[in-house]
Amino acid sequence: FRPPLGSFYVGFTSNLQAHVSLDKALVTPGREAMAYSARAPSLFFFFLAPSRFRSFRSGNYQLSITSRETMNFLPIFLDIKQRSCLVIGGGEVAARKVALLLRTDASVTVVAPTLGATLAKLHEKGHIKHIPRMFLADDLNHRYIVIAATDDTDLNRRVARLAHARQILINVVDKPELCSFVVPSIIDRSPVIAAVSTGGASPVLARLIRARIETLIPASYGKLAALAADFRGKVKKHFSHPPDRRIFWEKVLQGPIAEMIFAGKEAAARDALEKTLKAQSGVPHEMGEVYLVGGGPGDPDLLTFRALRLMQQADVVVHDRLVSSAVLDLTRRDAERVYVGKERDNHALPQEKINHFLVRLAREGKRVLRLKGGDPFIFGRGGEEIDTLAEQGIPFQVVPGITAASGCAAYAGIPLTHRDFAQSCVFVTGHLQNGTVNLNWDTLIRPDQTIVFYMGLRGLPLICQGLVSRGLSEATPAALIQQGTTPRQRTLVGTLRDLPDMAARATIEPPTLLIVGGVVTLHEKLGWFSREEER
Repeated sequence: FRPPLGSFYVGFTSNLQAHVSLDKALVTPGREAMAYSARAPSLFFFFLAPSRFRSFRSGNYQLSITSRETMNFLPIFLDIKQRSCLVIGGGEVAARKVALLLRTDASVTVVAPTLGATLAKLHEKGHIKHIPRMFLADDLNHRYIVIAATDDTDLNRRVARLAHARQILINVVDKPELCSFVVPSIIDRSPVIAAVSTGGASPVLARLIRARIETLIPASYGKLAALAADFRGKVKKHFSHPPDRRIFWEKVLQGPIAEMIFAGKEAAARDALEKTLKAQSGVPHEMGEVYLVGGGPGDPDLLTFRALRLMQQADVVVHDRLVSSAVLDLTRRDAERVYVGKERDNHALPQEKINHFLVRLAREGKRVLRLKGGDPFIFGRGGEEIDTLAEQGIPFQVVPGITAASGCAAYAGIPLTHRDFAQSCVFVTGHLQNGTVNLNWDTLIRPDQTIVFYMGLRGLPLICQGLVSRGLSEATPAALIQQGTTPRQRTLVGTLRDLPDMAARATIEPPTLLIVGGVVTLHEKLGWFSREEER
């Protein structure tokens, strides 16, 4: 059809045949309803003129999507506490099913001539009952759930047939066609439970999907759900209209109170929720929060789960120049981005102004992501920023990141400590001040020690000269790593004598990391990520 231009709705269907109809007769008399049918995967666009879009939202349009394919299984959650459950089989497969049932406090009986080691221990401890013989039909009497987990195909089929005849829920391991229910892959954040199933088509795929979902659900979600359950009655009493309750809970579960739970501050979260309910407005306080997050050395795969979660919920992203574009791209798409990077002799915003800028944004009720390269507490001035936040009473949390020394060294195949080369490691800044590098040189020239210099590119000649003049050999191995952990990583390996000239000829681009010590010799053997060395 040719819909009028303007606003549109988008729908995506997968693994089904869909029929989509948009009834225009209510708006344009005499016109036939527009319809579109297709086999999935299909992407449907419904275009509506702006004025008609408003009518559509008010119910003057009717949109229906009907599937002509049914689900193989209905996802449900069963309460089987103290219910009689039967498992047939005594091996390790049966043991895994028994362990799952016991997590729900079910009453479990196992029928098998003998028990494997795992089930035998459970029986000795009184956690399960054991009937030491082959399965009999009467074993199904008064059972709520039955699981057949033997390696006898004929026996499994017989159990399934008998269970179906008695309308007892039956699962036959790895035989979905014999099952009335399947056991999904489970994400357990009790009382929050999520389940993933392919209907037995591919248990491995279900586990892979579960693993991805696991990264999105913090372990503390269960505590957050428990808090919500405790306050459910109070909130319902306070807000008589369901829409008001929904708005309230959305703000609570996505705001500072939830973050208090995730940070382990359960008592503070309960107190804040109590105060929120007692407030006359009945809405959470509009104070925002600052997330001081370490973005790592550049590779987005090195971000922590917590960092990624906060990056995707922030309203404003305040970032510096050391944050890679690949990491920055993982922040929320509609978040405001503010660059406050510092380069040599060119500060986009002085540190003190950055500190107070974060305070102002939080007081506006915004969730502020202060995103820094590496780790915010290692030459990142993160301590100064949260010191100001603490003084001003701004809620904040700190998420560590992989510091450049660790990440870049690992990607270059240079262990920072090694039994044969270094028993200690020192991180120092190589930043120039008034044309010199002010360091405690005596602590740096100790034997069997690795020295890592941050921000040392500009002062490289002075650093190498200073180490040699204080006693290190000119032949001491040294490596300069450019943009470590990213596709532009480049590693120059030389000595204190020749590395400055090598770097000048190679046109190295910051950010860089300088590593000095015997461990550098291992790069030739252990380097795995990049082979763009210049020697």
